[in-house]
Amino acid sequence: MKIGFLTRLIIAVAVVFLLALVGVIVGMVQTHDAMDVRQALPTPVARNHLDRWVQWLMVLVGSGLATLVAFAYYIRRYVLKPLQQLEHHAQRIALGDYAARCDIQSRNELAELGTHFNAMAHAIEDDVAHHEAVQDVITRANTDLAEGKLLLQQILDTSSVGIFMVDMNGLITHANRSMQDMFRWPAGELVGQEYVALVEPSQRGVGRRMMLELLGGTVDATDVQRRYRRADGTEFWGHLTGRRFLDIHGQSQGLVGVVVDITEKVWAQQRQQQHNEVMQLLLEKAPMAVALDAMVRNVEAINPVMLCSILLLDAQGRHLHHGAAPRLPDFFIRALDGTAIGPGVGSCGAAAHSGQRVIVENISTHPWWAPYAALARSADLAACWSQPIVSAQGQVLGTFAIYHRQPCAPNAMDLQLIEDEARLASVVIEKVRAEDRLQLAARVFTHAREGIVITDAQQRIVEVNAMFTQITGYSREEALGSNPRKLLQSGRHSDDFYAARKKEILDHGFWTGEVWNQRKNGEVFAEMLTISLVRDAQGAPQNYVALFTDITPMKEHQRQLEHIAHFDSLTNMPNRVLLADRLEYALTQCLRREHAVAVVYLDLDGFKAVNDLHGHGVGDTLLVTLAQRMRAVLRETDTLARIGGDEFVAVLVDLVSVQETEPVLQRLLKAASAPVDVGDLSLQVSASIGVTTYPHDKVEADLLLRHADQAMYVAKQAGKNRYHLFDVAQDAAVQSQRESLDHIRRALAQQEFVLFYQPKVNMQTGTVKGAEALVRWQHPQRGLLAPASFLPTLENHSLGVELGEWVIASALQQMARWQAQGLALPVSVNIGARQLQQTGFAARLAGLLAAQPEVAPQQLELEILETSVLEDLVQVCQTINDCQALGVRFALDDFGTGYSSLTHLRHLPAEVIKIDQSFVRDMLEDADDLAIVKGVIGLAAAFHREVIAEGVETHDHGTLLLKLGCAMAQGYAIARPMPAHALPAWVQGWQAHPVWVGNAAEKCE
Repeated sequence: MKIGFLTRLIIAVAVVFLLALVGVIVGMVQTHDAMDVRQALPTPVARNHLDRWVQWLMVLVGSGLATLVAFAYYIRRYVLKPLQQLEHHAQRIALGDYAARCDIQSRNELAELGTHFNAMAHAIEDDVAHHEAVQDVITRANTDLAEGKLLLQQILDTSSVGIFMVDMNGLITHANRSMQDMFRWPAGELVGQEYVALVEPSQRGVGRRMMLELLGGTVDATDVQRRYRRADGTEFWGHLTGRRFLDIHGQSQGLVGVVVDITEKVWAQQRQQQHNEVMQLLLEKAPMAVALDAMVRNVEAINPVMLCSILLLDAQGRHLHHGAAPRLPDFFIRALDGTAIGPGVGSCGAAAHSGQRVIVENISTHPWWAPYAALARSADLAACWSQPIVSAQGQVLGTFAIYHRQPCAPNAMDLQLIEDEARLASVVIEKVRAEDRLQLAARVFTHAREGIVITDAQQRIVEVNAMFTQITGYSREEALGSNPRKLLQSGRHSDDFYAARKKEILDHGFWTGEVWNQRKNGEVFAEMLTISLVRDAQGAPQNYVALFTDITPMKEHQRQLEHIAHFDSLTNMPNRVLLADRLEYALTQCLRREHAVAVVYLDLDGFKAVNDLHGHGVGDTLLVTLAQRMRAVLRETDTLARIGGDEFVAVLVDLVSVQETEPVLQRLLKAASAPVDVGDLSLQVSASIGVTTYPHDKVEADLLLRHADQAMYVAKQAGKNRYHLFDVAQDAAVQSQRESLDHIRRALAQQEFVLFYQPKVNMQTGTVKGAEALVRWQHPQRGLLAPASFLPTLENHSLGVELGEWVIASALQQMARWQAQGLALPVSVNIGARQLQQTGFAARLAGLLAAQPEVAPQQLELEILETSVLEDLVQVCQTINDCQALGVRFALDDFGTGYSSLTHLRHLPAEVIKIDQSFVRDMLEDADDLAIVKGVIGLAAAFHREVIAEGVETHDHGTLLLKLGCAMAQGYAIARPMPAHALPAWVQGWQAHPVWVGNAAEKCE
């Protein structure tokens, strides 16, 4: 850069200026001094010299001034102005106008300086541009950094795990939102807390050592599970992953940690472990109370703030009873034990009733707990969550409840907990009860009085009980693997029988019936057998279970009963019952084979005199001998029956003509009249015989007997020891019947029939149990007629049905009147076979009952004869069932005089059996009648029927009946039939005979 000229110029100007200034100053001084000297000088020379000096000085000063002016101009133009330009340019640069240019019109240093200023401005402009670019990059980087930091913070805050940082002093310097929420600290307050303070107190020592090892560099990372304590005091399980972090120089700056709430996982593991413990108790067959108590204690151990309870629903499903509650107060348990379930009955009562979970967050304010609020306060209980315990089949077994001492609502984990525990409780309860049932079944199986056999699907025996071996004689080892049919079959049943049985089992799942099997020793025995089919989950046969009872003694007893019921105990010949059965069968076969049947009615002449003269023993011996003789003259296919006293009936079958009967009748007369030696006595009687034949006399069996009886009386009246054939009398009887029917029809229309009532009492207790309605005919001319004078005429006639309905309606009306008087007395009414078998009988009976709504149907009893059921047992049973559905009871009247079999009796749904008065009346003297009475009483007991005896005419009759086990009776010894108006007073005043009252049944031989 060229600086010499400007420098020299400035120096020169300065020197000149300084010299000039000095000169001026000196001149002025000198002038001043000269003036002073001139004034002092005396001469002009001196003054001229001084003046010239002054002039020179003035010239010199003027030149200096001119030079100074020239210099000033130069300085202004060539120095100051460029400097001003430079200053202005500098100001513009300072203001940031780096594009401005300094243009100095000279070639001196200032112009060069201006050039340098322009270069500098350009450089600065470039630098500023670069700086702005750099600054823009830095700004963007700072923005990105801030955004990244915000994003990282948002990521940390949205993370479900707790993330925190701890400095070298163990203080938390950072915690994300999940960390704050997890520990339930207010926002921002967790920072600055000591990490160790978050650990559950019992684990803080371990936590502190771990932190010191990390901060000290002993370890770089840790991975542990531990319990933590929240700000509100509650605790939870957390999984901690911690690692120390270093600065750029590798120095430890603290640690960073991640905490995951694993409470649910730990609880699940603990619950699973505890569930396994409970299941182990079940495997060890611990009592239910022990298993439930352990279950509840386990839950409370995991959750100390919870108090748990299990209540069990009773067998009726109505009340809850204590099951387990180890931490609840005893008074609270006792107060709730036996609580009835229902809607709104606390938490548990409502849950058990509805089968749904019930959550009560605040007991004190919930209406369902109002009755128990004070009790809950006394027990310091504030919340109750109850879950029903439900079986696999959906049946409510009880409730599992969780109590809290502070009001609170369950979270999802709590709800899962009570569901899991209720499910476990269900397993415990069902397992223990199933075990109890299995033990009971095992005891029943072992100690059952029935034989039990279990087979597989192939009918191979897999198990038998002790009674099986006792009944059959086969040991368990001998039976296992065998087919029960092949092992036990007696040969009495066909293959078709077994095939039909198997089909019914497969179709219906079971079969019940009687089977004859064979014991190991070869003895055949009868058993009542029930076979049940057990199917697997797919419905295929899996097992067969057979239960059987040895009924051989019962069959023998039944055989004896049937023998007693069908055979005369003295002569061992068929009695009236078996006679009726055989006669009915003979008539049926007669029509099929187109042969005739003769009914021979035989009465011994003179037997009563022998009996009275020589006694019953001799008379019995005579009867037995004569019976054997008469039986011997008959064919094997014929029947001879003793129907009572000295009366016999023979049924002769397969007769081609009536004439075939004559030789037989003659042999019977001869056999009856032949002398009989009894000891030292030689006795002789004769026989009067009446005969009728079928189909010549084409009537029902009972009428055949009556016709033969009528013919017998004709023979007896004709001189005895002869026979008489029924013929003309039949027509006369028919005509008489027609006339009688007309009279009865007229009497019914004119209301000539009335009802009498004979009381029925319990002789042992002395109570009146009812009355039997007996129809009487108030005949205008003949007076009061008994039923025997007109009822036989009505048998099997529609008019009998009409009269029967009148009797029922009248009896119901009278019962209503008595009931209005305060006497509610059951009444029995006799109905005939035709009436019972008539279509719609039950419907008409319902109408009659509806007409008297104040009378309970149970107060009405219908008495039917045995013969009523013989024609169509199925239909009669159905009719009886229909009537019983209305509430009406049935009694089987005159039992023993009819012709029904035990099979009919077993299937007939009658509640009461009435012993016919003919047997009761003579039982004190006739051993046969006594045997029949005993048999009927035994049959009634065997078939679970009530029994009542008719014809109790003396106190001795009643006493004997009581000893035989029959307390119900009616007869003249109690009361004769009486008009309706007389019965209430009789009931009020009647007292049983003192001998009867309290008399207990005892064995009577």
